[in-house]
Amino acid sequence: MEEATPWHEQDYFWETTAPVMFTERRWEITPVEVDQVISLLGIKAEAHILDLGCGVGRHSLELARRGFQVTGVDRTKQYLKQASERAEQESLKIEFIQEDMRKFCRPDSFNGAISMFTSFSYFEDPEEDRKVALNVYQSLRPGGVFLLETHGKESLARIFQKNSWREDNGILVLQEHRVTKNWSWMENRWIIIQNDKRNEFEVTHRLYAATELVSLLTGCGFKYVDVYGDLAGSKYDHKATRLVVVAHKA
Repeated sequence: MEEATPWHEQDYFWETTAPVMFTERRWEITPVEVDQVISLLGIKAEAHILDLGCGVGRHSLELARRGFQVTGVDRTKQYLKQASERAEQESLKIEFIQEDMRKFCRPDSFNGAISMFTSFSYFEDPEEDRKVALNVYQSLRPGGVFLLETHGKESLARIFQKNSWREDNGILVLQEHRVTKNWSWMENRWIIIQNDKRNEFEVTHRLYAATELVSLLTGCGFKYVDVYGDLAGSKYDHKATRLVVVAHKA
């Protein structure tokens, strides 16, 4: 019997959920997020930035507007098409590449790299997460910096709810959440209802504590890793809303 295609490799999932994930509100807050990213990375305009898992290009586009050289990598062709069209409309020069993050590696090419909006840790085998981190390490130039933004175990445990729902622009999103494998894995059931059409997806990903993510990154060669509780650079403590790590290559 053939194994089912993992959810993160299904174009239909990404195309169906795009209106839910890339809402008008998310586009509105992108300039602020990029301000914060630039501050945490400590990079200057004209630096070459890798946007890994760039999606429809929210951050790639804004970075390019600020004068950065940008390479956006994503596996979803339709997302890259949308991102390229937006860049063309604004006469922005951005390199968009369709590739799996487990395979993309361009040694000594980037001053900085970002992985935003929990676009890391989809893979069942933790060695594949390590492969992604190692690819980023090798793709950075000496002195390069990698910013990864996700949800940590600590912040998630504080706000965890078994069920949740929301409505965006007439699209109803119902979710069931289950933590498994000794708090290392999250299993989500998404039900999306739009125009009387119902879609259901199983969405899973690995959960990392701050110390686990730091250990992963230093194990891939990064010299040291700073940890924050949000993109504004707050402490990673009991008030943290996200897990943001900034890994520095020697």
